[in-house]
Amino acid sequence: MKNIYEKILEAQRETVRSALCTIVSTRGSTPRKTGAKMIVYETGKIFGTIGGGNLEKKIIENAQKAIKENNPGIFKHDLQNQHNMCCGGTVEIYIEPIMKKNKLYIFGAGHTGQALVKISLDFDFEIVLIDDRKEFLDNCIFTEVNKMHLSFQQAMLLLPFDTRTYIAILTYSHQTDRDILGFCIKKPFAYLGMIGSRRKTEITRKMFLDGGIGTGEELKKIDMPMGLEIGAETPEEIAISILASLIKTKNKHG
Repeated sequence: MKNIYEKILEAQRETVRSALCTIVSTRGSTPRKTGAKMIVYETGKIFGTIGGGNLEKKIIENAQKAIKENNPGIFKHDLQNQHNMCCGGTVEIYIEPIMKKNKLYIFGAGHTGQALVKISLDFDFEIVLIDDRKEFLDNCIFTEVNKMHLSFQQAMLLLPFDTRTYIAILTYSHQTDRDILGFCIKKPFAYLGMIGSRRKTEITRKMFLDGGIGTGEELKKIDMPMGLEIGAETPEEIAISILASLIKTKNKHG
């Protein structure tokens, strides 16, 4: 059976939102003591317990409200007067929504993709590296990275997209980059960027507008050429410029 900490890690990756409820202080007789934890999902389902009965029922309601409003808080309960529980003590419970982990999809495991993986590991992204070239994926030695050896088309159909998804497109082919961009532009995302020169960017914008692939408003949301303008030349420098754009977006969105 999984423990509470394993379930918290799971909750960071699940689409259903949740909150962690922790008893932070007790006074008198209470069913559970300081440190007891329970996860409440927005559906009302729970994992663990902070004591059961009317107290737990009310805490589930508090947690669902905290999830909806994305607002943590401390809730104090008098077990006898508020919940008619014979224990008679009081508890304070801290409820905090469990923050989802940001996903970073890197399309292309070439030199710049590998460099981006390396420097992104310390920034709390769940990284997925995608390429149809097994030998390039094998060069990625970081065990924390999820590697997808599939065609880009197959990978796109399998990957989940939401407002915490960060997408960096930097494959070996201009047309492949555009195909991926055309697919992702219609998906929810926090960040979507494509590597390339200003000429590649101008051609891509025209192609997308003329072909009805993307609207002007949709194209404004795309970071291309991808990365902050720092005069980057080497794969490592380009990766730093891309990561800077990711961090800027992440901190803006919160």
